[in-house]
Formats: sequence, C-alpha cells, structure tokens
Amino acid sequence: MDFSNLLLMRHEIILLVITLLLIVAEVFIPQNKKSSIVHLAILLFGIHTIIGFLPTGESSLFGGMFRTNALIHLFKNVLNVGVLILLLQSADWLQEKIVRQNKGTEFFILLFSSLLGMYFMISSGDFLMFYLGLELSTLPVAALAAYDTANRKSSEAGIKLILSSALASGVSLFGISMLYATSGSIYFDDIIQMITSADLTILGMLLFFAGLAFKISLVPFHFWTADVYEGAPISVASYLSVISKGAAVFILMILLFTVLKPLMHIWENMIYVVAVLTMFIGNLFALRQQNLKRFLAFSSIAQAGFILLGLIAGTQLGTATIVYFVLIYIFSNLAAFGVVQAISLETGKENIKDYEGLYRTNPNLSLVMMLALFSLAGIPPVAGFFGKFFLFTAAASEGYYLLVFIAVVNVTISLYYYLLVVRAMFLRKSENPIPFFQSKMYMRLGLLITVLGILALGLYSPLYDYIYELSGIFN
Repeated sequence: MDFSNLLLMRHEIILLVITLLLIVAEVFIPQNKKSSIVHLAILLFGIHTIIGFLPTGESSLFGGMFRTNALIHLFKNVLNVGVLILLLQSADWLQEKIVRQNKGTEFFILLFSSLLGMYFMISSGDFLMFYLGLELSTLPVAALAAYDTANRKSSEAGIKLILSSALASGVSLFGISMLYATSGSIYFDDIIQMITSADLTILGMLLFFAGLAFKISLVPFHFWTADVYEGAPISVASYLSVISKGAAVFILMILLFTVLKPLMHIWENMIYVVAVLTMFIGNLFALRQQNLKRFLAFSSIAQAGFILLGLIAGTQLGTATIVYFVLIYIFSNLAAFGVVQAISLETGKENIKDYEGLYRTNPNLSLVMMLALFSLAGIPPVAGFFGKFFLFTAAASEGYYLLVFIAVVNVTISLYYYLLVVRAMFLRKSENPIPFFQSKMYMRLGLLITVLGILALGLYSPLYDYIYELSGIFN
C-alpha cells in the first residue's frame, strides 16, 4: 500500500484528523474561550467538505474490505454537505447551552465518530467492515440523543435508542451469520457468486434487512422514531432524520442491487409490502401530531416509504433517483428542522399551535418553513416534486403501477398535514404570537444553503444526469 492508495481513504483520514485536532484544542484552549471550539469545528469540517469534492479513483483496500468508486465518493460528499448545514444550524445552541456545560468538544467527537462509521459502512466490501461501520455510526448517536442531561425526555430517548439499536444490531448480525453459513464467505464479491435461494439464505436476508430497516425507520421497525426525535436535542433528531437514514438507505441499496440481486424475486415483494405500510402509517400518524419534532418524525417515516419505490425498481434509474431524492430530502428536512430549532432556541415553543401568526412577526422563517414543507410534500417547482416524480417513474418503469397509485394517494395525504403548518403560519391569528427575533449568522447561513439547495435542485438540475451516469456502477 502506498500513499496514493491511502488517498482513497481521504474522507476517513481527514475526519479522524479533525477529531484529534479538536481533542488537542480542548486541552489547550482556556475555559473562558471554549466557545471558539465551535468556530474551529465548523471551519475544519467546511475545509473537509470542500476537499471531498476533489476527484478520486476506483479501487479497493485491505484485501477488498474497503472499496470506493465515484458514486460512493459522491454520496460521502452528500453526507458532508448535510452535516455542515447541521453544524451551522446547531452553532447557536452549542454556544449558548452545551459549551457552558463544558460538553462542546464531546458533541463534535461523538458526531464525527458517527459520521466516520457511516463512511466505513458505505465503503464496506465485506460484512465485517459493514458491521464495524454500523456499530460506530450508531453508538455515538445514542449518547447524543441523551445529551441534554437536564431534560428527562432526552435521557429516555437515549435509553430507547440504545436498546432498540442493540436489538436491531443483533438481528442484523444473526442474518449476516446465516448468509456466511450458506456462502462460506463474508466478502460481497464472493457471496454474489455463491448465493442461492436456499431457505437459510432467505431467512438471513430477511433478518439482515430488518436490522437496516430499523435505521431507516421502516414499518414495523419504526416505533422508536417519534419518541427519540421528541426527546433528543433538535440537532440530533435532524441528524437521525437525514444523515443516519441517508447512509442506511445507500448501503441497503448497494447490497440489494449487488450482493442480494439474485434474490430480487423475493425481496421485491417484501419491499412492496413494507413500502405501502410505511407510507400509510407514517402519513396517517403525522396527521395527529401537534409537537413539530414528532410531526417531522412521522413525516420522515413516510418519506422512507417513498424511497422504497426506487429500491423496488432495482435498476440504474432506481439507483439514480434514490441518491437524488436523498440529496433533496437532506436540504428539505434540514430546512424544516432548522426553523424549528431557531424558534425553539429563542422561545422554547415546539407545537404547531405556537406557530399561528408566525408570518406576521417572522416572515423570513415562515417562508423557509413553507418552502421546506412544499418540497417534502412534492409541490412543483421546488426540488421535492422532481425527487418524487423520478421515484414514481422508476417504479412505473418496472410495472409497479398500483404501487405508484398508492404513493400518489399518500402524497395527497401528506399535502394535507403539511398545509396545516402553512395555514397556522400564514392564515391563523394568535393573541400571543412568537415575537420577532433575529437568528445569528451561522443559523441564517445554514438556512440560506438549504433554501438555495431546494430551489437549485428544482429549477435547474444537471446534477441528476451526472448521478445517473455514475449509477451504472451497481447495475
């Protein structure tokens, strides 16, 4: 292995270096200047994000355990952009609450460790690297969910997440052991050649899928989602909603389209049922929510159901639409969570009823929230419309017309409850509306990036053609 091979791991190496630098900074920066840790972390991660866009080759390391190609490299960049936005939106909360508790550096260490695990997971070439990445990406988030130690719900969220994660991890590992028993190898390339439709192989695939379905919040593995989102800090909830879910979707797509492709006649039926249940349950339960974090939790469950339309296609078009939709979903959901975080940090209010009359006092935040919700609902011409349109096209191209019709019905349902929030902000009046306030620079910059992303991906998007060209790697 030479230096050029190590450059294939530059995402992982640079992120590890950033984490070590933050640990050193924690030691040497005096107590009265600890808030500078936040600025340093955002600066270093911003540089890391920019470096990530430099082109890379296609190769594998460590005997095939670690692999990278243009599409994997692109998806790591997508995750980097999402985390950078999240850091910008979290800066005020970190400086005003977390740094004062002397826990600022630990937050970044846990967050970057989780992201590092996702890097390894989506670059894995065998199930050992996959499982190590899965655990590294999950355990730090459980600590982050319980980070607000003064809040009882936050501690409860952390306990629920770690117990649910342990169960899902065990189930997934049991499934992997069955796949190993039938194929005699943990390497993806070897399993592709040896896999058969034996009963033990099918059971292993089902258990493995169940473990990843937990991270994606697919029904019936979604029960933890709303409680954890509500109890966790908003930054952590948004991380779980977009970054963690996006990485899990990507690795599931890779494995279904490559390693488990010979079993497509089995898993496509399973995904069909799960997609219908996930869309309906996510949307119907979202109708009942008043707390915005729970509202966005069930919304994210429904969005995961829509993503499955690209998975069930199993084609190059399906691959491209999944990656493109996840990118759009990151901008849209982070915009919504960013507004919720800005208002919660200023006023402590998180219910839909509290947003009545928001447009009259804070028109800019209202417009950002409206744009985010329209994108999540799939209203043209914002990016969410094209994301869902391409997903529907991918499913319809393989003959799943009934599934597309069910998805359109669910889009209509989702449009109703998204408009409930828009109605509260623009049409309702309140005797005690949220007063006008000015968010700080980092929050405004984070929201601006999300708005530009939603508009740019909707109005003009040659990026989709580029993603489509790269998507042939797995098909």
